[in-house]
Amino acid sequence: MGNNQPIFETTTLWDFPTQNYGGKPHGDNKYPGVTPAFVTWNLIQRYTKEGDLVIDPMCGSGTTIDVCKEENRKVLGFDIVPYRADIKQADARNLPLDDEIADFVFIDSPYSDNIKYNNHQDNIGNISCEYPQFFEELEKVAREINRILKPWKYMAWVIGDQAKKKTFTPVGFKIYSILERCFKPVDVICVTRHNQTSNTPVWHHRARKYNFYLRGFKYLIIMQKVDKENLISNCSLGKEDGIEFVVDHIKSKDKGRINNINNGQTLCIEHNLIEKNKTKREIA
Repeated sequence: MGNNQPIFETTTLWDFPTQNYGGKPHGDNKYPGVTPAFVTWNLIQRYTKEGDLVIDPMCGSGTTIDVCKEENRKVLGFDIVPYRADIKQADARNLPLDDEIADFVFIDSPYSDNIKYNNHQDNIGNISCEYPQFFEELEKVAREINRILKPWKYMAWVIGDQAKKKTFTPVGFKIYSILERCFKPVDVICVTRHNQTSNTPVWHHRARKYNFYLRGFKYLIIMQKVDKENLISNCSLGKEDGIEFVVDHIKSKDKGRINNINNGQTLCIEHNLIEKNKTKREIA
């Protein structure tokens, strides 16, 4: 890192040995589950420009606010129990914001009830990821992010899995599946974990003796909001043609949204195979 700036990452494996960079704090490194400032810095360099509005619906100790202010981005941070004065009180499922105002949204959410952030009755972090309600509530957060994000802009979600009492819950995969319903997938980054409480000789000994794995990384899921009003339409072939498709077509604006098997504009894999094989897959 030159000039106290983090490395601008170019791969999908990010490894930051400390929470902070430079000479000033970005968030509070004593806060439970604090977001690595390197992550926020990299994301806003890639997906925003100076003057853009960044929103963090679960702002924690304020890492996103500190990084954005330093990089000349506008920023709003919310939390159900604010940690400091410049974080606004709000539930991430119901933010006091107009539609489509954010240029970028970053969220580092609870991934179960393993960390006790607070005792607020509406805190999602008090629900175990072993219960369906946990994912139902986080889907509400995802849909709220979609509401406040401008079309074609990006969001990023940090999440980790849980392995508890020999029960593994793939939280990252489940959140990815939820986000796919609201956004277009862009990429998934693996962020290595350091300084977690289980990273001790005692826990490593237990992992070997009792045959389980300690969590070594978190997912950083990056998604884009697509303006479906302009780009998505149903497939022109349907059941009446003896064929059934469940995937919509994404068509470019400059092709007039024309959609058929002969014009070469379909991105549907089933139709591409039909064009190649000159056959139709009959409905069972």
